[in-house]
Amino acid sequence: MNEPAAPVTIAFRIPGQWSHPRDLVQRLPVDHRLTPEALFLPDGSEIGFGAVQADAQFAEIFRSSCRQRATADELATVAGYTVNVFLSGPGGSMQTAHTMMQAAAAVVRAGGAGVFIDNSALAHGGQHWLDMTDDGSPDALSFAFVAIVGGKTDVWTMGMHVLGLRDVVMKRTDADDFDIIEVIRYLSRSDKPVENGHVIADLNGPRFQAFTQDSAEGPAGSPMYNPFGRLKLVSMRDIAETN
Repeated sequence: MNEPAAPVTIAFRIPGQWSHPRDLVQRLPVDHRLTPEALFLPDGSEIGFGAVQADAQFAEIFRSSCRQRATADELATVAGYTVNVFLSGPGGSMQTAHTMMQAAAAVVRAGGAGVFIDNSALAHGGQHWLDMTDDGSPDALSFAFVAIVGGKTDVWTMGMHVLGLRDVVMKRTDADDFDIIEVIRYLSRSDKPVENGHVIADLNGPRFQAFTQDSAEGPAGSPMYNPFGRLKLVSMRDIAETN
């Protein structure tokens, strides 16, 4: 993994209709313990905990941010949610990201409707979250955490820092020709970091060369800021044309 310039914190919001903190405590899975400041997992992991009352904006934000459509019951719970549970903890690797997924899964099993990720502005319905947590593979984690954003000329990722990786940016025309999802899966599965000058190939031969850049998403310290930076993927065709 790349060494970050600053620690990575994963931040979740989980809406539910708990009537009292005791309601949440009683519904948590066995061997989980909740205090006013922390959720303790069975392996001893300590996850930051907080809660606030519902507001008028979050339900629509959650619904519009879902990568896959949540179930009707989940959306109904979000629409009438009374409490937003906050979870926060260390990220920056596959292991820490999966630990945070397990923490959020415990709250979902205790009545949470789904999970909104502050690091990438993605949301997932509760059942989808449980399925991805149980899977636990690099593909499942990258699907859970990494958003794909499209601009007029470029396409880029947001949230790769949760997994300990640089975000990716490439020309929209290149992304249409070579699926950026495959790039995300390639990076997530790799045992070695992709550094400046790395060449990405497929069955047709070399396709892109990677160039490292500073992060472009938000100020340092914000949930979306990637301290690892970015990888700009330039097609080998474009490189050949400029030489």
